[in-house]
Amino acid sequence: MAFATDQERELANLLISVMHARDQEGARISRILHDEVGQILSAIGLQLDLLRMDIKENVEAASQRIAVIQKVLETAVDQVRDLSYESNPSIVERAGLPFALDRLVGRYRKTFAGAIRLLFDSSVRVPVEPATALYNIVEEAVDNAVAHSGGSQIEILVKPAKDGVTLEVRDNGKGISPEQESTGLGLHLMKYQASLAGLQFSVASAPEKGTIVRAIYRAAK
Repeated sequence: MAFATDQERELANLLISVMHARDQEGARISRILHDEVGQILSAIGLQLDLLRMDIKENVEAASQRIAVIQKVLETAVDQVRDLSYESNPSIVERAGLPFALDRLVGRYRKTFAGAIRLLFDSSVRVPVEPATALYNIVEEAVDNAVAHSGGSQIEILVKPAKDGVTLEVRDNGKGISPEQESTGLGLHLMKYQASLAGLQFSVASAPEKGTIVRAIYRAAK
């Protein structure tokens, strides 16, 4: 990956440092949620279940109250599991790219007012390193589209290509200006992710006609 100026190189290095720190913190939080908080909540739920069986014959009201508490705990366990997946940068390695992208899209649907959809060809197979780069590119591209495009639709496509896989993130927003393309933090970060995994990366954009972020993985022969 070539940088046009020393300023761009310094900016890219800063982004790398921030990204590395973010991933480390995400992994730490994920371990705490999964290994400690999740296990504690599960243990409490089990003990309540045993208690409910012990007193069910004598105190029906108490049994019903415990059942309600168990439902609340089940919801908390599910939320902890969700946070564990979302905050862990190794989600692609642990769960696969289709699952990771599906969870990512689900997270954005909670806050994005427009429509967002994922089209993932089931025949696609990508090794962990390029798959992680593709995931990070999608996350950054969708972040940019949600925050800056002003569009109402975002579409993520992962499809087979000759000797590899093509990823596209499309939006119908206002497009990227030449100044944004040269100085945008998100674009620099996506380019860096692509360069790490040896992906071909490009951005096509036109005023009021949206943006297409494209990354192509070519399998080694």
